[in-house]
Amino acid sequence: MSDLNDLYQEVILDHNKRPRNFRTIENASHQAEGHNPLCGDRLSLYLKVDDGRISDVAFVGSGCAISKASASLMTDAVKGQPVEEVRSLFERFHRMVTTPPDQPVEPMGKLSALAGVREFPVRVKCASLAWHTLKAALDREGVVSTE
Repeated sequence: MSDLNDLYQEVILDHNKRPRNFRTIENASHQAEGHNPLCGDRLSLYLKVDDGRISDVAFVGSGCAISKASASLMTDAVKGQPVEEVRSLFERFHRMVTTPPDQPVEPMGKLSALAGVREFPVRVKCASLAWHTLKAALDREGVVSTE
C-alpha cells in the first residue's frame, strides 16, 4: 500500500506545483468564489457551460497544496462533462473524502489521490473547497465558505 500512497502523494505534489487550468475565463457563463477561513484558502472558479456541458473550466487563487491540487484535479475531471454528471461526481467526491478512514471508498481514478484526507478531518475542507465552489457556480450562488 506504501507504493500507492507514494503515487498519490506525487499526484498531489504535481498538481500543486503545476496546476491545470490555472487561469481566468473572460466570458464565463458561471462563476463563484470560495474561501476556507480555517486554512486561508481562496479561489475563484470560472465555468463555461454550453448545451448542458462544461466546455471550459478554470480557477485562480491561493491556498495550501491540498486545496490547489484538488482544484486542479477537479478541473481536469469535469472539463467536457455534462452538468448532471458533474453534479453526481461532486456527490461521489464528497462521499470519498468524508467516509470514515476505516471504511472502503469507491475508486475515483486520479481523484482517489485525495482520499487520504479522510484521516485528517481538518484537511477535508481544503480538499472539498474547490468542489463546493463548483457546486455554487453551477447553482449560481456566487460565494461559498467551508465554515
